[in-house]
Amino acid sequence: TKDGMLLFGEGPSPRARRLPPHLAWCSIDWDQLCLHHPLGSGGFGSVYKATYYGTTVAVKQVKKCSKNRLASRQSFWAELNVARLSHNNVVRVIAASACSPTNQNSLGTIIMEYVGNSTLHHVIYGTGCTVAKRKDNELGCGYEPLSIMQSLSYSCDIVAGLVFLHSQLTVHLDLKPANIFITEQNVCKIGDFGCSLKLEDSTSSSPQLCHQGGTYTHRAPELLKGERVTPKADIYSFAITLWQMTTREEPYLGERQYVLYSVVAHNLRPSLTASVFRGS
Repeated sequence: TKDGMLLFGEGPSPRARRLPPHLAWCSIDWDQLCLHHPLGSGGFGSVYKATYYGTTVAVKQVKKCSKNRLASRQSFWAELNVARLSHNNVVRVIAASACSPTNQNSLGTIIMEYVGNSTLHHVIYGTGCTVAKRKDNELGCGYEPLSIMQSLSYSCDIVAGLVFLHSQLTVHLDLKPANIFITEQNVCKIGDFGCSLKLEDSTSSSPQLCHQGGTYTHRAPELLKGERVTPKADIYSFAITLWQMTTREEPYLGERQYVLYSVVAHNLRPSLTASVFRGS
């Protein structure tokens, strides 16, 4: 450590797991990586603010899950589906390694562009620093709802990111407000690709069936039924996200199994009773 920062220095041992050849370009130069402080943590592991070659970045360390190591490993490799992809509305992967020299409980390390710690979920539900405060503070609500124009701007950003990803035969499969980051420039970037999937070329005859994962409230009915994965699944998730931006409500109430059954068997969808859906 130096001045409160963690320096990696020597890097992994010669016996450390390596990335496959097609990802060798993004191997981490450990001498240039310096962790600063945690940004967040969860079941997947931890995210840190760091510097890499002097540039501010975010570092995700994916931890081994004692309950489901296969899921943890799949999540790490899924994150690398966007390696080499570059788009203004997609969080960029800068480098990665299938190890971490300071953490034996880590499945791997991913260095990404730093986009801040504010998400669309924070903005919608009033828990983020980028949300404008109401002047009157009526009813104890300290935040203004998203305007139609701001929702439209965010939606265009998300759609642009999805169009690009789908053009690269990549589907996100966990699109939701918490996985959409908002930069200081008020631009949306799609991140957290731990459930993503690379689709086969359209000429392939083998269908790609759905793997489990994602958030059930945003998961397309065909995926809940175990059917073939297509980009349409992301469009469904985007529609739920757009509904959240418009209403500032959670999409469903009730127990998880009830919601899953109702979406598949009875075409349950979020209610369109808000005034914006009724027109003038």
